[in-house]
Amino acid sequence: MEREPMRIREGYLVKKGSMFNTWKPMWVVLLEDGIEFYKRKADNSPKGMVPLKGSSINSPCQDFGKRMFVFKLTAAKQQDHFFQAAYLEERDAWVRDIKKAIQCIDGGQRFARKSTRRSIRLPETINLSALYLSMKDPEKGIKELKLEKDKKIFNHCFTGTSVIDWLVSSNSIRNRKEGLMLASSLLNEGYLQPAGDTSKAAAEGLSDTPFLDLTDAYYYFPDSGFFCEGNSSDDDVVLKEEFRGIVVKQGCLLKQGHRRKNWKVRKFVLREDPAYLHYYDPAGGEDPLGAIHLRGCVVTAVEDMPDCKEPCSKTKKYDIDNNLFEIITANEIHYYLQAASSAERTEWIKAIQAVARTGK
Repeated sequence: MEREPMRIREGYLVKKGSMFNTWKPMWVVLLEDGIEFYKRKADNSPKGMVPLKGSSINSPCQDFGKRMFVFKLTAAKQQDHFFQAAYLEERDAWVRDIKKAIQCIDGGQRFARKSTRRSIRLPETINLSALYLSMKDPEKGIKELKLEKDKKIFNHCFTGTSVIDWLVSSNSIRNRKEGLMLASSLLNEGYLQPAGDTSKAAAEGLSDTPFLDLTDAYYYFPDSGFFCEGNSSDDDVVLKEEFRGIVVKQGCLLKQGHRRKNWKVRKFVLREDPAYLHYYDPAGGEDPLGAIHLRGCVVTAVEDMPDCKEPCSKTKKYDIDNNLFEIITANEIHYYLQAASSAERTEWIKAIQAVARTGK
């Protein structure tokens, strides 16, 4: 009997429609031989499937302006499929596994996951993902600062010079010229973001290099909680106190609406100090749909919804999938969320509990 294709990875991604220019969250499953996408996680039949044989993948895909963490999968028949992850590491994990699956098909091999840990001192190629994680290391990485320029205060950022200094000190490069090339690659791949007019102008091609080795060129990590204060029309300006916390976890969850009690996929961003959980429409929009202040909250796993007259396992599968947890805020507002798995639910509960204890 023919063996069923192995499931390699699954989770929520936002997919661009093939016929209409709309982006919608989908439950996406990467198999050894293709990618299936479902409207709902509990659906038995996929809405579509992209065979991996003869396909190619392009990441990062920067065809959509401010829409970040997008990758493009081009099928053998030259049809493009666009997917958007919730954050950088998630995109890189999907791209890495899809590339490997395609290579296994081309080589007649079976997919087998290996350790992704690599040295950043490769002879000819650099693992940008590993380098990015090293740069973000709280102890040995690049220090995020509060910097002032042109009557604006840039929080959680660093200078171009400090990036090159760090690359030199970590022996990632031999000289500053190599550092400029490597930092430009990090910028082009979305691992670094420009902050302020000077660095943005260079990134847009108005300088000899996309990245600037200057003390007045500012940059930030895309998941750092960066914000800018001051009188400015800059898109980066965020004045609300609740956005100043460092991002400690993010990803997609199902959230129950307070009025209609329906469940929708939302992108959640957990910040500490101050402790907030913001949720967004994953298909677009930079402004959050809402915020949950976590100081003094209670978060627990739940097996049954208060509205349920019978156990949740007997209710509509899409509505409740047995990975529920509840957040009760200090002013007694109840939020019901669903993770994709029991392990993911546990991770979110632990992260929220830690932030609620230490954040203000």
